[in-house]
Amino acid sequence: MKIYVGNLTEYMTEKALKEAFEAFGEVESVKIIKNRFNERSKGFGFVEMPSNSEADKAIKALNGNIVDKKPIKVNHADSGGKKKKKPFRKRSY
Repeated sequence: MKIYVGNLTEYMTEKALKEAFEAFGEVESVKIIKNRFNERSKGFGFVEMPSNSEADKAIKALNGNIVDKKPIKVNHADSGGKKKKKPFRKRSY
């Protein structure tokens, strides 16, 4: 299951984020989205855990917890893909 993690500090490392989630089970991967100019965190990332039950436990336990002096936001990641745009409708007067 893919998990969204938000409100991370710009100095958060993937290793530290992985350690926070490993307390709840196996972590397949961790990806912090970084600024391409200075390589610092953009404030969010993703964690993948193979077990849905372990992922749910991690989400419940870590959402709102203080990590690196900031409360983090932890949720199920969106299914991905682009959101469908509403078709343009011309107004008729």
